[in-house]
Amino acid sequence: MLMKKFLCLLLFAYILCPKNALAQADGKNGVNYAVPQTYTLAAVRVAGDDNLDRGTIINTSGLKTGQNISIPGEDITRAIQNLWRLQLYTNIRILLDSVSANKAYLTINLQSRPKLGKFTFTGVPKSQAKKLSEEVKINTRDIVTEQMLSKITRKVKEYYVAKGYPNAKINIQAKPDTAKRANQVNLVIDVEKGKRTKINDIAFEGTTAFSDKKLRKLMKKTKERQPLNVFRNSKFKTDEYETDKETVLAFYRKNGYKDVQIVQDSTYMVEENRLNINIKVAEGHKYYFRNIQWAGNTKYDSRYLNRILNIKKGDIYNPELLERNLYISQTGLDVTSLYMDDGYLFFSVTPVELLVENDSVDLEIRIFEGPQATINKVTVVGNSKTHDHVILREIRTKPGQKFSRSDIIRSQRELSQLGYFDAEKLGVTPKPNMQDGTVDIEYTVVEKPSDQIELSGGWGGGRLVGVLGLSLNNFSARNMFKPKLWQGYPSGDGQRLSLRAQTNGPQYQSYNMSFTEPWFGGKKPNSFTFSAFYSVQNDRITKNGELANRFLKTPGVSVGLGSRLKWPDDFFTSFLSLSYQYYTFENYTFVPTFSSGFTNNLNARGVLSRNATQGTNPIYPIGGSNVSFQVQATLPYSSMGLTKIGNAADLTPQEKYKWIEYHKWKFDGAYYLPLSNPKKKNVLMLAASTNFGFLGLYNRQLGLAPFERFYVGGDALSGYTLDGRELIRLRGYKGDEDVTPRYKNARTNEDVETGGAIYNRFTFELRYPLLANEGMTFYGLAFVEGGNAWLRFKDYDPFTLKRSAGLGIRAFLPMFGLIGFDVGYGFDKSLLDPTKPSGFQTHFMIGQPLSF
Repeated sequence: MLMKKFLCLLLFAYILCPKNALAQADGKNGVNYAVPQTYTLAAVRVAGDDNLDRGTIINTSGLKTGQNISIPGEDITRAIQNLWRLQLYTNIRILLDSVSANKAYLTINLQSRPKLGKFTFTGVPKSQAKKLSEEVKINTRDIVTEQMLSKITRKVKEYYVAKGYPNAKINIQAKPDTAKRANQVNLVIDVEKGKRTKINDIAFEGTTAFSDKKLRKLMKKTKERQPLNVFRNSKFKTDEYETDKETVLAFYRKNGYKDVQIVQDSTYMVEENRLNINIKVAEGHKYYFRNIQWAGNTKYDSRYLNRILNIKKGDIYNPELLERNLYISQTGLDVTSLYMDDGYLFFSVTPVELLVENDSVDLEIRIFEGPQATINKVTVVGNSKTHDHVILREIRTKPGQKFSRSDIIRSQRELSQLGYFDAEKLGVTPKPNMQDGTVDIEYTVVEKPSDQIELSGGWGGGRLVGVLGLSLNNFSARNMFKPKLWQGYPSGDGQRLSLRAQTNGPQYQSYNMSFTEPWFGGKKPNSFTFSAFYSVQNDRITKNGELANRFLKTPGVSVGLGSRLKWPDDFFTSFLSLSYQYYTFENYTFVPTFSSGFTNNLNARGVLSRNATQGTNPIYPIGGSNVSFQVQATLPYSSMGLTKIGNAADLTPQEKYKWIEYHKWKFDGAYYLPLSNPKKKNVLMLAASTNFGFLGLYNRQLGLAPFERFYVGGDALSGYTLDGRELIRLRGYKGDEDVTPRYKNARTNEDVETGGAIYNRFTFELRYPLLANEGMTFYGLAFVEGGNAWLRFKDYDPFTLKRSAGLGIRAFLPMFGLIGFDVGYGFDKSLLDPTKPSGFQTHFMIGQPLSF
């Protein structure tokens, strides 16, 4: 037995010692290797290596010409070991070429490891093979070593374990590359994924504060298999499992269990592709806040800071709440914001547990206030198209002002609202100088396409309606005659130029042009807008047995002035406009007795809105609200003598409607509520909105004019707007003829669609982002919606609605704007077919809706 152990030790020593060291005994120089002798190393030659240069190899070996070496001896052995550590060779030999005058001449003979020619994956789809290539991170001409092969096996294994295939097998074959240079191999990496492992059971040990059911529910990605729920994802993925464990721990800490630990967790197979998870938890004690004291605060007293912190003695110890109220909260009511919004850029705060006694924790919150910082310079980098002054005028941080974190956040929001920059890549870099108490602020932007092409079609009036539009949202009028400054067209000054045409052929045509200068005068954010439009509907009808022309022509112009308000707060804006339309028509029936003539529509409109949405992406707000109230009205011409009153029955329609008179009131409101953590990239959102419109009259004798009505139903895309009508989208119904009320023509006994004088709509949408990258935004939605229109105010009932529900998707593409597709189910009966519910309807949308 002792002899066997001795032989094993000898064999083990032989394996550990580089076998090539025996090469020192291989020579024909008359040297007696049994008796070590000392020589002066005269020269070292290298043979057989093409990986490193000669000098590097000799230096690595440690052999130096002129040194005294012993042959045989440790110098040769050490040199071989040094080269062996490079892991570049399969065989290393140091040969004694000759000895002359006590000088030794050596040759280092190396056999290099093969290099990698190419590598391929088998047993997996091409898409996965590409991802695996990125995971293993190897390149052609790399040296093929055992470490490389181990790395490939490990990385591929980790990839499939993370995907839920813990039993994946990897086999690597090295094949000589005969087609190319010698000493080169190709690797064939064969992968056998096996069956995807699913979770059979999740069990907790040591949990008394919360039920196992509650803890399992917290694990969003790690779920037990439920045979009756085919949509439940019970796949086991290690990275998601680790994340879910942290979620469980965070939940415990949030509820006072600050010492909670997962002391042990295990996974074990119960079937070929089924595993159980066992998690052992040490909950610890439940703690409460007791005494909280402040140190280092001179600007604000402790009582005021306690109000901002909003944590009272006896509250459950919640480090997440403590961190949020100290550093950053969604409402901006935190201690750090309090200081940093007042210029204290160098401020820092650190909570320290002074005493943990029984179930109570005493805290000392240590503050370093530092000096107040004044903004020195504000610069912008990254703008290749938009001029600096367009960006700087939107930024709230101005040189000479005190530093304010909320102003920086607001500036980022304003820049994202412009639509010129990638919201995900907006950056801010404060560059403080503590010596003089100043800070330089650098804003980083990345330009994205902001111009839009509108190309859409719809079905209306029994014909195909086509729309072609071009919106240049970063136009520059002052550079129109400077073609050298163009980037495709004169751009960079933040002005908006829009051109739009709509037609179904010779029967209907509409042309619109608008121009907006957002900073009219250049000093204040007062916008100026000018627009002009012309529409015509022209066809032939049969009248008194003969063909006759029928047309409606509407030219018009509009000017408007918008302002940003500072009261009640600077989220408010106002807009005032004056518009004029002239309607001339022949054989075109607005009302049964008024088919030929003309009318004038001169009106003023005022809009007061407050947009306080949160998030950097205006297409997908993650909080806040958007509210708009507007009034549009004409003068009371009948009271001014411009319209005859007398006996209304004796007035001709031309006399009644020569000057249209009305007053129109509208309200639009939307509220955005995040249903998941708003700090994460993908936020589940609830968007709730309501819309209301009312069209009133001045004189009951004249009645309500047949213009500016509300038409509710359908996608609001395929109708005409010749008579100033507003098309209100209501999904789940084919068109406005399904919802908008009609009146009975006493003369012809026909139902005539005249539009509503009042409407209401309520919408709830559950939204989830699918992609937000490089200026593109995609999100899916589920909606419930209800709306209706009424002819008279006395008929108005906000609880009598046409209801619908459905699913949809939205895509914001830089060149085309917002595009949407919805499938909705209308639960209520259509006015055209009152025998059954409206049922399933599909809707296409392009462009941002006028009402949100």
